[in-house]
Amino acid sequence: MFTSKNKLILVIHTVLDISLVLFSFIAAYFLKKYVIPLPFRGLALAPNYYIVLLLSLIIMYLSFNFFDIYSSFSSKRYAEIYLNMIKAVSTGMIFILSFLYILKLSEVSRVLLGLFYINLIVLLSISKGLIFIITRTYEKNIHNIKNILIVGSQQRAKEIINLITFSKENINLIGCLEIDPAKVGMEVQNNIRVLGIMEDMRNIVLSGVVDEVIFAMPLSKIESVDKYMLLIEEIGIHVRIIPDWHVHSLLYKPKFSKMLFDNFFGTPTMILSPTTSMHRELFIKSIIDYSTAIISFIFLLPVFMIIGASIKIFSWGPVFFKQERLGLNGRKFFLYKFRTMVPDAEKLLEKYKHLNEADGPAFKIQNDPRIIPFIGKILRKTSLDELPQLINIIKGEMSLVGPRPPIPSEVEQYDVWQRRRLSMRPGLTCIWQIAPNRNDIEFNHWMEMDLEYIDKWSLKLDFKILLNTLKVVVAGHGR
Repeated sequence: MFTSKNKLILVIHTVLDISLVLFSFIAAYFLKKYVIPLPFRGLALAPNYYIVLLLSLIIMYLSFNFFDIYSSFSSKRYAEIYLNMIKAVSTGMIFILSFLYILKLSEVSRVLLGLFYINLIVLLSISKGLIFIITRTYEKNIHNIKNILIVGSQQRAKEIINLITFSKENINLIGCLEIDPAKVGMEVQNNIRVLGIMEDMRNIVLSGVVDEVIFAMPLSKIESVDKYMLLIEEIGIHVRIIPDWHVHSLLYKPKFSKMLFDNFFGTPTMILSPTTSMHRELFIKSIIDYSTAIISFIFLLPVFMIIGASIKIFSWGPVFFKQERLGLNGRKFFLYKFRTMVPDAEKLLEKYKHLNEADGPAFKIQNDPRIIPFIGKILRKTSLDELPQLINIIKGEMSLVGPRPPIPSEVEQYDVWQRRRLSMRPGLTCIWQIAPNRNDIEFNHWMEMDLEYIDKWSLKLDFKILLNTLKVVVAGHGR
């Protein structure tokens, strides 16, 4: 899981650097030929600079890898990253000059090579600085911290705790569970304690934020272990099993989880994954989410201002409405919308509860008397009231596509199987959002649609939902 994502990051990082080498050389060529002052301006027809460019790309690529400038930025200071990059570029330049001498290409402009060297240092300094800032910002975001619960407290659990603690990965160890009540409260390793016994698992995973449960003790020692595995799977939490593996002896067959094998900090493990196993594609989804949300937010700022002014004209009170919602695996965050109701709408909820047309925990009224006249109805009809959720996407709390984020009081009334819809980051739009007569869909069917999306997820499906969402917005099918 971690490996596939890191490999993709490495590929993107390498492609970026090689692109900067290419751009730096081309820029140096044009600066030397057309821009810099006389008498330094101009280039002779010989030698063939395509050969020099190819040589530069190959040598710089090898030099970057030799100096390992792609190792994790998490545990490094920017000064260390910068100095390592200077060493790699300088060494690469020395080898380029050496090869030009060996190949007897003495006509190559030394001024051009000097400009190439300066360009590359400047561009790589900027790119490494931006990557460093993005990495640190990502790591500090609570929505990107992986919360792990460990079952077991003996040697195997201690080894896992050590591996995670010293890995510098963005992981929070919640604590451990044991089968022996006498061990509750005991410190296992590195200030990680035993929180409770196996019977406490249900309460822990339902009331807190748990992304993964690691079984670091023989499954054969846990009484009715299949009961706990089924509970975790139904909620939508990843299960990781450290050898030895006894799943075959439990006669336990996952209902919808995929069984995968993964290298976990050097330890072979088995995973029961309730969501997609396409982790590279999920990482690409995150990149698309962030970049699309940032670009859309910038371009739609005039629209934000017009809508904000319209709300102020038709109703007193704030332009934005924020409400606590639950995101990935129960993480709390504030969802933003353009306000389409009167300022005290939530206080009036009790007054109109008897008019609720939705079944289950949801609340829907076709002609809600709390909606602001004219502008409120237009915003809901066109779904433009959802636009501020671009901010939630930029903050890493939501995605462009995913199950809609519920309010905590709704989740408290969920059946266990319905909790699995929280196993994917919530979205601005979803299958339910584009369904015909979506407000007439029964609550359980709505939940089933979200789980179907999770089970069948792909980038192609997301793209299809986004296209259909645009059609729904243009057609004004909201309510």
